[in-house]
Amino acid sequence: MDFGLTETQEDVRRNVKAVCDRFDDAYWSAHDESGDFPVEFTDAIAAGGWLGIAMPEAYGGASLGVSEAAVMMHTVANSAGAMAAASSIHINIFGPHPIVVFGSDAQRERWLPDLINGRTRTCFGVTEPTAGLNTTQIQTRAVRDGDQYVVQGQKIWTSTAQEADKILLLARTTPLEETPRPIDGLSLFFTDLDRRHAEVREIAKMGRHAVDSNEVFFDDMPVPAGDRIGEEGKGFRYLLHSLNPERVLVAAESVGIGQNALARAADYARERVVFGRPIGQNQAIQHPLAESWAELHAAWLMTLRAAWLYDQGEPCGPEANAAKFLAAEAGKRACERAIITHGGLGYAKEMQVERLFRESLINWIAPVSPQLALCNIAEKALGLPKSY
Repeated sequence: MDFGLTETQEDVRRNVKAVCDRFDDAYWSAHDESGDFPVEFTDAIAAGGWLGIAMPEAYGGASLGVSEAAVMMHTVANSAGAMAAASSIHINIFGPHPIVVFGSDAQRERWLPDLINGRTRTCFGVTEPTAGLNTTQIQTRAVRDGDQYVVQGQKIWTSTAQEADKILLLARTTPLEETPRPIDGLSLFFTDLDRRHAEVREIAKMGRHAVDSNEVFFDDMPVPAGDRIGEEGKGFRYLLHSLNPERVLVAAESVGIGQNALARAADYARERVVFGRPIGQNQAIQHPLAESWAELHAAWLMTLRAAWLYDQGEPCGPEANAAKFLAAEAGKRACERAIITHGGLGYAKEMQVERLFRESLINWIAPVSPQLALCNIAEKALGLPKSY
């Protein structure tokens, strides 16, 4: 049993870190203040070919697995950019997966190269204010009209929609009451985010200001039938194929931001002298930080386990949910402890740890709540009755 990274994975870590190291705390603090999208960072990542790490080589990608993508996103979140950096490219890493698996050859040829080289920016339109995590209850409709669909409805928490020219959109093509099962009648599209028919309103939020989150309102937005991925009515099933990889990537990012905060806390604890001794000599400081070290390493092992299972084509739902649950909890705790270690200065922006704490909460809340992750584990791993 080998717990080390492969040579390829080490290359990924080293080279991605070299890109991230070009963007320091000052860069990300400025973007956190201004809310400007980190175009220079995303362009640098695209120039290195990293947006296509898990996409087919035939279209300009690297044809690597979710394991390598997890190493990449862990490295990004463990840099000065933390979740702002990770979120600015996150959708490109897992979002196109349904296109790769279920799109036609013509669609892959039309869409993937521009996603990989960064010429196309996309966003993810699934969540709705009235449905939340109960995705089968979404109300956005796509009605067939000749060789196109007409979309009417609303999405929320659509990240990067201010910057995006494309959207991966889930919409109901058959009314819920006319379907045999709630998961039927939903279709998945990859199409232009047509600003003549789509109003994008930014949501003011707690953290990760450099990456916008939005409400999107569709008013008879036309979508060519050729922009539908796979068969009509099977979009929810297609989307499920990207959920486990996304949980793995979110877990990797959570571990990364937690280790980022932990390293800053340990550095400060070694240097800060109170009552004639470094505060890191006190067990009240040592023990919480040591506990976070253990929690983050354990979560990372579960993350790599889930990624390995996925790459082997094995079922990995409980493992992916466990990785997301453990990593998000550990990451949030490490960021909180980093603030406490810094004392009053932890509340000051100059120390950066308050920014990391604000950003760590994103992965704790989304894309699946800790409670629903536990529900999945209870049902799928323990055989308990479904509770929702």
